[in-house]
Amino acid sequence: MKTFYTNAKIFRNGRFEPGLIAVEGGRIAAAGEPRPGDRVVDLGGRHLVPGLVDVHVHLREPGFPQKETIATGTAAAARGGYTTVCSMPNLNPAPDTPATLGEQLEIIRRDAVVRVKPYGTITMGQRGCGELVDFAALAPQVVGFSDDGRGVQSAELMEEAMRRAAAVGKPIVAHCEVDELLRGGYIHDGVYCREHGHKGICSESEWRQVGRDIALAEKTGCRYHVCHVSTKESVELVRRARAKGLRVSCETAPHYLLLCDEDLQEEGRFKMNPPLRSRADREALVAGIQDGTIEVIATDHAPHTAAEKARGLAGSAMGIVGLETAFPLLYKYLVLEGVITLEKLVALMSANPRRIFALEGGVEEGDAADFTVLDLGAEYAVDPGTFLSKGRATPFAGWKVQGRAVLTVVGGKEVYDDNYESNR
Repeated sequence: MKTFYTNAKIFRNGRFEPGLIAVEGGRIAAAGEPRPGDRVVDLGGRHLVPGLVDVHVHLREPGFPQKETIATGTAAAARGGYTTVCSMPNLNPAPDTPATLGEQLEIIRRDAVVRVKPYGTITMGQRGCGELVDFAALAPQVVGFSDDGRGVQSAELMEEAMRRAAAVGKPIVAHCEVDELLRGGYIHDGVYCREHGHKGICSESEWRQVGRDIALAEKTGCRYHVCHVSTKESVELVRRARAKGLRVSCETAPHYLLLCDEDLQEEGRFKMNPPLRSRADREALVAGIQDGTIEVIATDHAPHTAAEKARGLAGSAMGIVGLETAFPLLYKYLVLEGVITLEKLVALMSANPRRIFALEGGVEEGDAADFTVLDLGAEYAVDPGTFLSKGRATPFAGWKVQGRAVLTVVGGKEVYDDNYESNR
């Protein structure tokens, strides 16, 4: 039996075209005509895109289920239109051996409703220093290697990590942060920081390590991806690396594109790492997605308990949630405002991350049937109280948004359905 999804605007070859798709056995099938017993779903002219991909998500399990679980995090992902997420390794135990990674993989197999591709750590214990992991042992089951949350401080250690990652054909996905430049800071070292008596994090703490790593990537031939770029200098470094033809890519997040340190409030929901930077940094990031320097938008979905986020800017844990708000925010404030096209947004959130990280799924015959149906006319306000994620901290609470996922399909299975009507 096939399922036919009809009356849709389907994203193919970089543009939307009217049509239908058929699904059979978890994959996109040749369409043909429905036969008796087939299921037909009329999408009412809505937009159908290859499932969204988030290459930077904190699912918190194993180790921190009070913040999030794989069940709640992937439910939130499905609601946000994501069919694949890549889970960061700051867990307990850290996925630094096949055995510790296996604990995470078992929970994924049991509880995940979307595809979860884990990262292995770069260093044992995800310490950013010390001993490197066994890259060859972890490579078959990870999407790449990252010590996200910590920058690898030693250039020599990072160079060797890149050589080992290159040897097994996996990328290094780097959180760039120079520890000696942090000096106890927790928000951007800018006007708001100084006027309100806070401790600042300088931009150089990010871009200095980005520059170092790009030089190492050129030397080693490693595929290199920069996490959550937030500064104008980082954007320019990546731009130059790409102009040289290096295998370098980067991501930024919705909050860095839509907010800057002028928008800060004395609440934990405005605290994340890297911090919201200056207006000039935000403008450089927007220019980066426009000109293709920044190829990926990821959420850095980082849930914490309410208590951990209730201690103001100084005392709260770093991190906000984003899986359920990313698309509607970016559609409302980038696409509808004429900053980028809808096609560009789909590339940033789906096609590009899938290509860069060699992930399956799509809408062409033979692809794994991973796709998302979007209602671009839906208008509503962000309400954290409705989130499926355990995390509630978002600087976008109350913002008016437009567009939502109404149907998310993974491997042919409808894992999120916003009261969709089917004809049988």
